[in-house]
Amino acid sequence: MPIPSRQIGWSTQDNLLWQIAKQMEQTECQLCTLNDNIQTITGTAGTSGTSGVNGSSGSSGTSGIDSSSGSSGTSGTSYNPPFAPVYGLFAQTANSALVINTTTETTIIGGGVGTLTIGANQFAIGDSFRADFAGVMNADNNQTLRIRVKAGSTVLADSGAQNLGSSINSDVWSLSINFTIRALGAPTVASVVTLGTFNFVKTNNGTVEGFSWNTVNNTTFDTTISNTLDITVEWGAASTGNNIYSDIFVLNKIY
Repeated sequence: MPIPSRQIGWSTQDNLLWQIAKQMEQTECQLCTLNDNIQTITGTAGTSGTSGVNGSSGSSGTSGIDSSSGSSGTSGTSYNPPFAPVYGLFAQTANSALVINTTTETTIIGGGVGTLTIGANQFAIGDSFRADFAGVMNADNNQTLRIRVKAGSTVLADSGAQNLGSSINSDVWSLSINFTIRALGAPTVASVVTLGTFNFVKTNNGTVEGFSWNTVNNTTFDTTISNTLDITVEWGAASTGNNIYSDIFVLNKIY
């Protein structure tokens, strides 16, 4: 509806309403113009294009050739040390039994750790061993003591009965035995040499006394069987005054 022209004689209220109506009319015209401009700029939407044709799948490439595994390296040669191995075989950890008032051959070895046995065919030519003993002994005047080094029941070295001289009172004694394998095989073929040294220190004057012996056994020694070391003592007379025991014994392979 068009807005009438302004008339003379209108009241203040009518004039105010007319002014408001004219402002609204102007605003409406401005909005219409803006809308026309937007339509001109935007334009109508175009029609959708047709879908393109899908391309064909490409062919797969050929697989590459696997490389062959490399050949294994050759094994290294075994290490051969320039010297024979040296190691401990046995260590006594308790006193041996006291050999007293008897003429029976008795071992002087006490309990310990390690081994005293070399198995069959385990010796090699040149194998060398050392046994070291120590302990305390008493003996009446002019008594004899006999020491044997044995492999099982086979005697490797025998000191024979040795006179100890004047009476002995709680004397400290020591025994060192060295032996070396000279040949391998059955009895009459195998050979072992043994050296023993027995010493004791007299408590009454501090002198050192003792004896030694050296034996080659090439008749009854056998390396094709198991051999267990034993050291025995034997008194010449049964007496409570004749007694001996060991508190140290160590066996080592020294070559």
